[in-house]
Amino acid sequence: MPVVLAEVLTTIDRLWPLEGAEPWDAPGLVTGDPEAAIERVLFAVDAVGSTVDEAVGLRADLLIAHHPLLLRGVTSIAEDRYKGALLARLIRAGCALVAAHTNADVVDQGTSAVLAARLGLVDVRPIVPGADPALGLGRVGRLTEPTTLGRLARILAEVLPPTATGVRAAGGFDDPVEVVALCGGAGDSLLGDPLVRGADVYITADLRHHPASEAREQALVGGGPALIDVSHWASEWLWLDAAAAELRAAHPELDVRVSELRTDPWDFQVVQ
Repeated sequence: MPVVLAEVLTTIDRLWPLEGAEPWDAPGLVTGDPEAAIERVLFAVDAVGSTVDEAVGLRADLLIAHHPLLLRGVTSIAEDRYKGALLARLIRAGCALVAAHTNADVVDQGTSAVLAARLGLVDVRPIVPGADPALGLGRVGRLTEPTTLGRLARILAEVLPPTATGVRAAGGFDDPVEVVALCGGAGDSLLGDPLVRGADVYITADLRHHPASEAREQALVGGGPALIDVSHWASEWLWLDAAAAELRAAHPELDVRVSELRTDPWDFQVVQ
């Protein structure tokens, strides 16, 4: 029997409960008929033109994007605006759109947890735990063998998909590293957390000049982590395979695929 979207939504809420989302977030069903039959699902970090084209080309019935297309309020979805054009294309193709954002960050197979596992961290726990102390934003753990900041940056460059901006580090190349804090996506809001300040290095994305500078200056005075800045898209792309595996286990009758398209917004970098 075909699976209807409502059943898949129930599974999605079990895997990535909406109640775990941040108050400002907008996860859940964006467009689609809950009674529509679902056979093929595509996972992507972003609902953008290329991934929508991919979903339509694959005849997917559901596109699950990590980032919400309608995170902030809009007053029009006219087709001369890109969000309206994307929604119209999905609707005409009969492809539903669901966002699993911060509700997919906090779970035990969420974005940060997957990155921590790929780095081989042990004794892992959330930086910002929720009501369940095993769940929450970010992760902090320990490498099984100490390394250096430079070597860890190189490992990240191998683990993450390539992007124009690559991997940037603040700290000495040979500085010792054992305790690692990380947050998939934009995580500069956690720079002042005691678990982050107590780590040897903090890995996240979208580090802005002033928060990064202030964190490094504070480290000179009162201690603090080295910093590694990676692509936002790349830091969360690793989660897609884990998420797809969980959905396949719950619905083996579905054809579940992961987009390998790079939706990082930067195309190239000129090194001086």
